[in-house]
Amino acid sequence: MEQIHTIGRRKASIARIYLRQGSGNITVNGKDYKDYFTQKHIQANLVMPFDTVSADNVYDIKINVTGGGFKGQSEAIRMAISRALVELNEDFRKPLKDQKFLRRDARVVERKKYGKPKARKSFQFSKR
Repeated sequence: MEQIHTIGRRKASIARIYLRQGSGNITVNGKDYKDYFTQKHIQANLVMPFDTVSADNVYDIKINVTGGGFKGQSEAIRMAISRALVELNEDFRKPLKDQKFLRRDARVVERKKYGKPKARKSFQFSKR
C-alpha cells in the first residue's frame, strides 16, 4: 500500500491527510495530535473512525490543517480520515456512514450585513 491522500472540510477548516501503513502515529501540522489538540474530547474526534472500523494502531497519518478553530479542525480531520479508510477498504463505508462521518456539515458562519453590527443583530431602536 502506498500513501493515500484525502481532504476533509468543516466550517472554515480544511484538512489534508496522508495515510500510510505504520504503527499508529498521528501528526498534526508537525506536532503529535495530543500536543496540538489539548482537550480530550477533541482528541477523541480524530480516533473515532479507527474505533468504528477496529483499525487501531495500523496506519500512520500526517495531517495538514488550516483555518477555523480546534473543533472545526478536528471534525474536518475526522472526515478526511473516514474518506481515506473508505478508499482503503470499501467495507468500511457502511459503519462510517452510519456514524455520519462521511457527511459534509455545510453550516458556516453567516456573513455580516451592512447597517448592522453582526449578521442579524440590530442597533438599539428608539421610537422617540
